[in-house]
Amino acid sequence: MNRFEGRVAIVTGAAQGIGRAIAERLAKEGATVAAVDINGKGAEGAAKAMGARAFAVACDIGDEGSVAALHKTVLDKCGKVDVLVNAAAIVPFVKWNDLTFAEWRRVMRVNLDGLYLMCRASSDIMRAGKYGRIVNIASNSIFAGTPNMAHYVASKGGVLTFTRSLATELGGDRITANCIAPGLTDTEGVRNSPHNEAFGFVDMLQAIKGKGTPADIVPAVAFLASEEAHWITGQTLAVDAGMVRW
Repeated sequence: MNRFEGRVAIVTGAAQGIGRAIAERLAKEGATVAAVDINGKGAEGAAKAMGARAFAVACDIGDEGSVAALHKTVLDKCGKVDVLVNAAAIVPFVKWNDLTFAEWRRVMRVNLDGLYLMCRASSDIMRAGKYGRIVNIASNSIFAGTPNMAHYVASKGGVLTFTRSLATELGGDRITANCIAPGLTDTEGVRNSPHNEAFGFVDMLQAIKGKGTPADIVPAVAFLASEEAHWITGQTLAVDAGMVRW
């Protein structure tokens, strides 16, 4: 399938994990992909693996100037933005008694401020072309109230509600905005954190047994980022083997 032939996509958090898997899928289906990450070397490695259709951009999405520079680079190279996938996020493990305001702001700066800045800049470009697909990555933790990450859960709840409002704001320009809410996923970040110990418990709650991988998340993102999803906006889809059913 070449659903994204001629399309230009920006994917944040593309150096590893879910973000990288999404970027690879869009490139495989024909998109020109800006692989974006604060880890510039990681983004370069990801882009190189994707071939000529991809290029890397180092960007701190929580910084307005960095986001503006990113979009200038994409416009200079490609002339437009058709798809934005916001996968970059900080996934902390902090007990409530240890949660400081500085730590709260560290997470919000990326997970919510960064989301706003990316959507603001990309949607302004999309509106000129009267076309766009925005897919934001939330988390099924917003339905479960997962412990030891209150600020993360709050930020991802914000992703869901912001996306609903964004769909209303952009619908008149034929731009859709939707959310994917993955469950616990076997990524580099998770494997190197205390969250890695939770897979057994999560498996008990899932309708489909097994450990989720980035490849399990990608198809839903690709669909919502495609022209086929033109009549779907403001929605959140849990992709978590049926752990959350609502």
